[in-house]
Amino acid sequence: MTLALQLYSMRECADQIGLLAQLPGMGITQVEGYGGVYGDVPAYRSAMDANGVSMPTAHMALADIEADFDGTMAIVKALGVKQVFAPYLEEKDRPTTSAGYVELAGRLNAAAKAYAAHGIPFGWHNHDFEFVALADGSTPMDILLDNAPDITWEADLAWIVRGGRDPVEYIARYGNRLSVVHVKDIAAAGTNLDEDGWADLGAGTMDWAALLQACRNQSPNLIYALEHDKPSDPVAYARHSAAAFKTLWENTHD
Repeated sequence: MTLALQLYSMRECADQIGLLAQLPGMGITQVEGYGGVYGDVPAYRSAMDANGVSMPTAHMALADIEADFDGTMAIVKALGVKQVFAPYLEEKDRPTTSAGYVELAGRLNAAAKAYAAHGIPFGWHNHDFEFVALADGSTPMDILLDNAPDITWEADLAWIVRGGRDPVEYIARYGNRLSVVHVKDIAAAGTNLDEDGWADLGAGTMDWAALLQACRNQSPNLIYALEHDKPSDPVAYARHSAAAFKTLWENTHD
C-alpha cells in the first residue's frame, strides 16, 4: 500500500516548501503534485529530498501536455514522478457529444503513448461530469476508457458518487485500469457548506471500509491519494485523514 497526499488539498498553506517538513510526522512521505508546486522545481525537489518525501504521481493539464510535452517531461524527471494524470477539463472545454468524447479519448491516448516512450504511465483523473449521461444515453467515462486503451485511471470515488453513479460498480468494471485512487469524503447533506460539502476522511458519508476492500480486491499495488477540495484547515485535514486511513487500512484485507 502506498499512501500519498494530493497537494491541491494544501494549496492554501502559505509556505508550500515548509509544509513538506510537517508531513512525515503525520505518516505521509509521498505526495501527488499539481501545477501550484511546479514554480521552482529545483527548490521543491531539494525540500522533498531533505524531508524524505517523494512524488510518485503528478497532475499535468492536458493543454500543457499538448502545448509543451518536453516541458512537462522535464518537470516529471526533475521531481522523480513515476505516473502522470490529466486532472480536469474546464466546462467550456468539455465535449457535449459521444463523438466529442471519442475525440478527447484520442488526445489522451496520444499523450499516453508520448509518456510511454519515456517509461511513464499516463492516465485520466475523473470528476463528476464524466458520469452524467449524454443526450444519446452514453456515459463519458465509459467512452474515455473504452476508446483510449493506453491510459490508466486515477479513480476519484467521491466524485463518482456526486456524479450519481456507484463507485463499486466502476471499480468492478474498470479495475484493471486502476492505478491510483483518490480518497476523499462527502459531508452529510447540508453540512460543511464552507468546504463545498466535503469532509475529512472518516467524518463523512462514504463507506470507505467497503470501498477500500473493493480496491484491494482488484490490486494490492494501488496508490491511495488523500484529497479534500476545500479544507478549512488543510494541515488538520491531512493529519486527521492520514490517521483515519491507517485505521481503515488495518481493518481491511487483501
